[in-house]
Amino acid sequence: MFDFDTCEAARQSRDPAFDGRFFTAVRTTMIYCRPVCPVKQPLTKNVSYYQTAAACERAGYRPCLRCRPESAPFSPAWNGTRTTVERALKLIGEGALDHGSVDDLAARLGLGPRQLSRLFAVHVGASPLQTAQTMRIGRAKRLLDETALPIGAVAQLSGFGSTRRFNAAFSRLYGRPPSAIRRPTL
Repeated sequence: MFDFDTCEAARQSRDPAFDGRFFTAVRTTMIYCRPVCPVKQPLTKNVSYYQTAAACERAGYRPCLRCRPESAPFSPAWNGTRTTVERALKLIGEGALDHGSVDDLAARLGLGPRQLSRLFAVHVGASPLQTAQTMRIGRAKRLLDETALPIGAVAQLSGFGSTRRFNAAFSRLYGRPPSAIRRPTL
């Protein structure tokens, strides 16, 4: 958190470089704002500064209706649908589509499968299943490079349902079977 004088100078000059980095809470109105808020500046004695919008709300302040501090830069609301895609990618990375369906993943995220596919097309350029497949093959490639595990174990640990599917996916991408990719052990 910045010191009081830095926050005060940024608020007084409405410096956009500090937008979303701290929030101004005004004791007389019990409202909090972004440092770029166009409203009349409050007196310095009535102001305190918080690092997050959540901290302001916890202290009893409500958001300004003019500058909308709850949607300031670097907040999940500001990131918009990208936040949802990031959450989906995290869940896919943890194996959500290894044992579940796109419908299940979409339900966990609070939206429909078609909307999830549209968001992936916009932000990732591939479907959730294609993304999961790429992550699986990436995990498999790392396991092949770094371990001496049998191919069947690599397939299972990577999230593939069967060794046959693993071999087919790997051959489709690399043009050779997984055993040909494995580095020889010394």
